[in-house]
Amino acid sequence: MAEPRRNIASVDPVWDQILIDAQKAVQDEPLMGGFIHTCILHHKSIEKALSYRIAAKLSSNEMSMMVLREMVQEAYANDPDLIKAARADLVAIYERDPACHRLLQPILYFKGYQAVQAYRVGHHLWMKGQRDLAYFVQMRVSEIFGVDIHPAAKIGKGIMIDHAHSVVIGETAVVGDNVSMLHSVTLGGTGKEEQDRHPKIEDGVLIGAGAKVLGNITIGHCSRIAAGSVVLEAVPPCKTVAGIPARVVGEAGCEQPSVLMDHMLGPQGD
Repeated sequence: MAEPRRNIASVDPVWDQILIDAQKAVQDEPLMGGFIHTCILHHKSIEKALSYRIAAKLSSNEMSMMVLREMVQEAYANDPDLIKAARADLVAIYERDPACHRLLQPILYFKGYQAVQAYRVGHHLWMKGQRDLAYFVQMRVSEIFGVDIHPAAKIGKGIMIDHAHSVVIGETAVVGDNVSMLHSVTLGGTGKEEQDRHPKIEDGVLIGAGAKVLGNITIGHCSRIAAGSVVLEAVPPCKTVAGIPARVVGEAGCEQPSVLMDHMLGPQGD
């Protein structure tokens, strides 16, 4: 029988719960003990665990794990908002994804979460003027996770990218807080112009699998984009759009589509 889902009201107890989840996982599956100890239980904070995990995933013959880990730790030390966002993303996934039963899972296994946290470090480097290092992080995130987010893109907190394969977010894109999207989403440009050319996704938007949002257009807060849609024009707040090209087909169906994760376009949603 499935355990009842917990409602996490704040991010303060997140690390403690991760440790509880990790200890139980080791008890349940001793063969995973070495892996879980190395990734979680050997660390004193979520910052230390994430810096280890990101470095382990992105390291290669071109840049060692030690160098990458020091780089991530320095970013976390210089910008505490990175960890606040990492915690918010973790809670968002736990609360929205029915396949996530423990806070431990995204850190260890979910490439959408791992890719976003690595992007956040790359964005920090970009904003500090360390452009080549930021590009290197982008390259490795794309190679390892199949997620290509330009380090100049601006992404809020409480983000869930479910499955995450083939997600592309362009250089001048802006993604607000509490946005959810699925695999194969593109937030792309429409030409070779170098000016502001990518979408602006406001808070609380839900973007379905395979949706393409193209150009410098605004997707209004708490709206829904149906799977497979191609969005070429601005979307008003709290609406549902669908089709190629996408058109408004109804209301969003609820106050926070990105939290409810309701993709249905039937009468019950609209």
